[in-house]
Amino acid sequence: MKNYLSVLKKCPLFEGVEDDLLLKLLSCLGARVARFDKKYTVMAEGSSAVYVGIVLSGSVQMEQVDFYGNRNILDTMGVSQVFGEAFACAEVPSLPVTVVACEPCEIMLLDSRRILYPCSNACGFHQQLIFNLMRDLALKTLLFHQRIEVTSRRSTREKLLAYLALQAKAQGSSVFEIPYDRQALADYLGVDRSGLSSEIGKLQREGILRSVKNRFELL
Repeated sequence: MKNYLSVLKKCPLFEGVEDDLLLKLLSCLGARVARFDKKYTVMAEGSSAVYVGIVLSGSVQMEQVDFYGNRNILDTMGVSQVFGEAFACAEVPSLPVTVVACEPCEIMLLDSRRILYPCSNACGFHQQLIFNLMRDLALKTLLFHQRIEVTSRRSTREKLLAYLALQAKAQGSSVFEIPYDRQALADYLGVDRSGLSSEIGKLQREGILRSVKNRFELL
């Protein structure tokens, strides 16, 4: 576990936890590391909502597929980011989403029951962990509202520009990269891919933006 300390120290779950205590905490939480190839399922819809995941390398994507096979991308998590914690805290009987590896990745899995119900040793760092968890959930709630703000727009053009404006603001630059290719961006915005590509082309011709693959510039 020592090999992952530099990554884990950046994880919001472990903010304020010293290195030596962090190793003890991981043992207390039953931490284990799993490796997944690109497009492999990390957590499957319908499986028990028992684990909280932390991305150690690579990235993963949280998605839902409806009855007709349409994919809806909910979020993408990169190195040091956490996923699955909301479902674990809610103690839902099964996961309503699937988490898929976007690329070869390493994932640390924590037993959520050991987070929510402290052990008999009354570890002092457990209180800090729960505080961090609540703050992480609150921040993700704010991000979820931002996503609703984007996807509730009426047209593909409005959704795209709202999303790109948020990304530019978050990255502090008019030139930025997004974590999605065209199909994934369409699935995230809830629009048709061909319509999205057409709209990007129109915006480029109008001099509103430039785009090369997943790199954008707002003009």
